[in-house]
Amino acid sequence: MDARHTARLNAPDRGLLRAERHPNSVTAPPVLRGSMAPRPWVGFWRGLGSATLSRVTRLMPPREPKAPRPAPAPWEMAARRRRQAFLALTVCTTVLAAWLFAQVQPEAGPAWIQAVHATLFVVLTTWVTTGFVTALMGAWVLLRGDPHSVSAATVRGRELSAESRTAVIMPICNEDVATVFAGLRATCESLAGTGRGQQFDVYVLSDSNDLATIAAERQAWETLRSALATPGGDASVQVYYRLRRRRTHRKAGNVADFCRRWGRQYDYMVVLDADSVMSGASLVTLAKLMEAHPQAGIIQTATQSIGHQTLHARAQQFAARVTGRLFTLGMQYWQLGESHYWGHNAIIRVDAFMRHCALAPIKGRGGLCGGIMSHDFVEAALMRRAGYHVWLVADVGGSFEQQPPDLLSELQRDRRWCQGNLQNARLIAEPGLHRMHRAMLAVGTMSYLSAPLWLAFMGLGLAMLLTSGSGAQDARPLAGASLGLWAVTLTLLFLPRVLGVAAVLLKGQQRGFGGTWRLLGSALLETLLAILQAPVRMVAHSIFVWAALTGMKLDWKSPPREATGVSWRTAATRLGLMQMAALLLLAALALTQPGLLPWVLPVVLPLALASVTTVLTGDVRLGQWARTGGALLVPEEAWSPAVLRKAWRHASRMGVKGLTASAG
Repeated sequence: MDARHTARLNAPDRGLLRAERHPNSVTAPPVLRGSMAPRPWVGFWRGLGSATLSRVTRLMPPREPKAPRPAPAPWEMAARRRRQAFLALTVCTTVLAAWLFAQVQPEAGPAWIQAVHATLFVVLTTWVTTGFVTALMGAWVLLRGDPHSVSAATVRGRELSAESRTAVIMPICNEDVATVFAGLRATCESLAGTGRGQQFDVYVLSDSNDLATIAAERQAWETLRSALATPGGDASVQVYYRLRRRRTHRKAGNVADFCRRWGRQYDYMVVLDADSVMSGASLVTLAKLMEAHPQAGIIQTATQSIGHQTLHARAQQFAARVTGRLFTLGMQYWQLGESHYWGHNAIIRVDAFMRHCALAPIKGRGGLCGGIMSHDFVEAALMRRAGYHVWLVADVGGSFEQQPPDLLSELQRDRRWCQGNLQNARLIAEPGLHRMHRAMLAVGTMSYLSAPLWLAFMGLGLAMLLTSGSGAQDARPLAGASLGLWAVTLTLLFLPRVLGVAAVLLKGQQRGFGGTWRLLGSALLETLLAILQAPVRMVAHSIFVWAALTGMKLDWKSPPREATGVSWRTAATRLGLMQMAALLLLAALALTQPGLLPWVLPVVLPLALASVTTVLTGDVRLGQWARTGGALLVPEEAWSPAVLRKAWRHASRMGVKGLTASAG
């Protein structure tokens, strides 16, 4: 008998426990405590030494015969073949690009600078190629399907066990209360409409410390409870509110606190973000998938970005819908049961999570020590280490989130993600982690470390020419190098966009994007905005990496959930130094090396225009104008799911600004 069933026998009857509650008598149910003790980290160097020793030991003849390993599952064999193909395509493409670059690299400056420059090119090309190959595999899955992936279609006719109990938890901290509870109410109403509401409990887990926000949360919770209990409502969905007084370890600590207090009452828990909206059908489907796959520890949905009306948010949700889904399907294709967990809109097996996924702080001092920030990748790695599978299921549907309304809000979020992902690099050598999840921790680190590497590559290329002493005459060889770099990079970066648009057309889905011509126009507009914003992200991420490595204090705040626009003063204050440096560089090159201007303008000019781009793309009116003209449409706007229409109606009634209007 496993630990979960033992806990069930020792615990009070959960149905009786629920029956004893009065809908509005308590903010949270009776506590049923459980253990969730973290296991200390071994540490990078000790883990590396342990791995080396283990490899040496394997080379020695065994003292006694080893027990035969169980035969791998069919999906594991498929994953092995796919990863080999992934590696082969990545290596071949990188080798070809490196050979082409070597033919045109300018012979300027010391040999060691040339070697560093070439090495950076190889590293960065490898990084870009992995994204390209992932999108290529995603296009294959979109057009041909994947028999080895977990699919929602397999449980469509399956009944959810009457004994199954699921908690839907939403950790929040000083969020916009109206936005949070509008989406949560729509989720609860949709869940009640499935007829399975009695098998789900909803928890709002607050870490807020602002007194006005806490009062508003409590009032919004009471209003929601009353709405669900009124005639015509549905009291079967219980919603609870917990204000944590001892706020430790941020969101991961909040989730762990829930598990210790109430986790033993539930088989599964669905984790939501403050801006999450999920349909009742998707929640029930996730519970069915967990029952159908008892070895699954985490099942992650493919969330769709929708909500804000600013040009920035609309471009991001269009990119996620057209190109982003290729990356999602591609990751599903080569990761299979060793996939990502993104920290929200996913279902988790509670007993396994409590036994294996507690997070100890990293010992030491500095920005990369202390409590785990990007907990999701680490929890997925620990779940797989314990023998459970982690699946990304792209066809569940009904899973939505909001994008940050403007570029500054996005960068505010990325500041936290950057430090968390760099911190996770210290856990790569932990004993027992699967190599797939070690690779994911490395990918998370590289997603931010690539920014200063790009900056160093371009800076070295410019320095090689400026120190050669030949002036504009050396522009020709540098032009050749730049042309080779841009040809390879643009092909690898923008072919996924082309594949995404082609997949929409081949599947006959262009009507949801406003038709063929509007789809093509929207793709061009999104590409233009991406080109204008990419250099700003590169410089900002480089600063974030420096801040994380030097231990600068992190102000942990969630990005705003309400679209209010960015003032010129705010943009100038936040981006002024970046703009000033770009303008000075342009002026210096115009006076001394005008032949170089065409090669630096694609990067330096967007930096000089950073404030203009940020203010305009963060303007709600400009986004609404684009929406009226049919630009950057996504199918969820052309025909909005019922749960989204409810969320938008509730948000409008509560005075939330800058959200997409209901359509269809």
